[in-house]
Amino acid sequence: MKSLFSFDLRFNWKTVTATIVTTLLLIVDSYHTFTGSVVLDRFILYLIVPLFVIIVVLRENPAEYGFRLGDWKAGLALTGIVIAIAAPILWFTAKGDASMQKYYEWLLGPQLPGYVFLDLFGWEFMFRGWLLFAYAKEYGPDALWLQAVPFALAHIGKPEIETVSTIFGGFLFGLVAWRTKSFLYAFFIHYFVFAFTVLVAGGAFG
Repeated sequence: MKSLFSFDLRFNWKTVTATIVTTLLLIVDSYHTFTGSVVLDRFILYLIVPLFVIIVVLRENPAEYGFRLGDWKAGLALTGIVIAIAAPILWFTAKGDASMQKYYEWLLGPQLPGYVFLDLFGWEFMFRGWLLFAYAKEYGPDALWLQAVPFALAHIGKPEIETVSTIFGGFLFGLVAWRTKSFLYAFFIHYFVFAFTVLVAGGAFG
């Protein structure tokens, strides 16, 4: 008879590391600021820190976690297809939802391109690079949904319609990264989604 305190637990420490560090980074981002700029903080937390962990702690090549060009032909094709499908949906959603207009109108201005880049580049690497490919090594295609869950939860506080959509959007971004073996094309798509939403919600198109 097994003891009550006898456990047969075997963990993949790289998967555990990716899970814990990602969770801690999201918590730190929510409660602290370091540089005086939220987007610069996120660039450091979501790009520099994961790269440090991958290279120094895990002693692996970031390319194994999607930090590479990957299949650029498929990447550009998928980016164009997803943007073409997403644009009209975003147009009607941002135009018709007052909460999105209120949330995003302040971003409309010359700071938008730089803001979106700093906000999303590290964000996409953490979810569609590091977390996705860390989980993929252990769980295969299930990694697509596993990385989409914390991605969706990290949107809580944003307009409800956007937050609900992120579980599926996170899966789609992950699918693009999975196919191309690179987080870059998910970043391109997310950049368009974010910037286009701000422009429409802010009334840039009338």
